[in-house]
Amino acid sequence: MNIRLEIVTRENWEKAIKLGVSRNQLNYVPSVAVSLAKIYIKPDGEDVEYIPFAIYDDEKMVGFIMHAFEENTTNSFWINGFLIDKKHQRKGYGKLSFAEMVNWIENKHPQCNEIRLTVHKDNKSAMNLYKQYGFNPNGVFFGEEEVWYYTVKR
Repeated sequence: MNIRLEIVTRENWEKAIKLGVSRNQLNYVPSVAVSLAKIYIKPDGEDVEYIPFAIYDDEKMVGFIMHAFEENTTNSFWINGFLIDKKHQRKGYGKLSFAEMVNWIENKHPQCNEIRLTVHKDNKSAMNLYKQYGFNPNGVFFGEEEVWYYTVKR
């Protein structure tokens, strides 16, 4: 596998919004279209910036992940909207893509000392992935989703 993250642009957005999860996962993650709308709507506040990425294996788009952050902080660096398309799940893309995103955040933001994400309370497979990478729940919930955090080791 040759995993890479590529920013969603006018050249690939239409392909990205066709990505989706299986029916039983629909409550776990927003659609790519909803994630892309957040860039314009800014539901998390005016200071939050969003960078949407398509996940590729060579030339094949297999998923989506978005990074949200507040530049002048040390702990407001988030992973949002992470999904591997239903046709490409259970092939190892999730683990590799997630590691790529965490590494990208660590390299892009040297001031970052904590990365956060939310996970639906019933999404056991995502929780297992996040635990393997060193993320832990912090007990804060937004509706059905709990905030998890990872302490960056520098």
